Amino acid sequence: MVALQLDKVGATYGRRTVLTGITTGELRGGRLTAVIGPNAAGKSTLFKRIAGLAAGPGLVHLTDTEKGPQTICYMPQDTGANAVLTVYESVLLSAKQGSGWKVKDDELAEIDRVLAALRIDDLAFRGLGELSGGQRQLVSIAQALVRKPEVLLMDEPTSALDLFRQIEVLGFMKRLSAQSGMAVLIALHDLNHALRYCDDTIVISGGSVAASGPTETVITADMLKSVYRVEARVEACSLGRPVIIVDDSIPVR
Repeated sequence: MVALQLDKVGATYGRRTVLTGITTGELRGGRLTAVIGPNAAGKSTLFKRIAGLAAGPGLVHLTDTEKGPQTICYMPQDTGANAVLTVYESVLLSAKQGSGWKVKDDELAEIDRVLAALRIDDLAFRGLGELSGGQRQLVSIAQALVRKPEVLLMDEPTSALDLFRQIEVLGFMKRLSAQSGMAVLIALHDLNHALRYCDDTIVISGGSVAASGPTETVITADMLKSVYRVEARVEACSLGRPVIIVDDSIPVR
């Protein structure tokens, strides 16, 4: 099973250092890892660095991989999709990246399966320009999944989705990673979603790792105070899951 590990990874844009000294334990396949932190902390840059789209020092270790250099797939916030294409065409083009243009029956069947799993098969022959932001986000997820990566980097994949769709997509990704052995890293702003769905969590603050490990040991009142500057507590709800309760009447001193 694939495993991803970062060793003193940094990222630079020109002369500006954005990330420094990012080191993690093994992020193993079959698990969801949340990447959280304040705005402009460096989460998107970290994903670009892992995917080889940003320069910088350090090593990105990928072990037990079966698919070679195409094993990492990065899903950015803004895909810049060609609005002239239909949903089906855009997903097909993604599936054919790095391979010949002859389309096989099993590839078409896989596209059908992914669209149905995300419940967007009814959009298959609509143009991307006709879709809402949330629908385009679901298409972006389909474009990533048909490539069958062993490591999937998802940069805020639920930001344009309503609450029902957020829960549906995160639940689907948790089941898919467990079944397929895919290692999934998801940048999230909703920390309660991280608590509910993610096995592990990495906190990025000021371009460095502020905390990492099993989610319930990382998302604590102390971390919320030091990184997010809010007074909060983490409590078990009636279903037994931890939830964050913020008291915004008590400012952090």
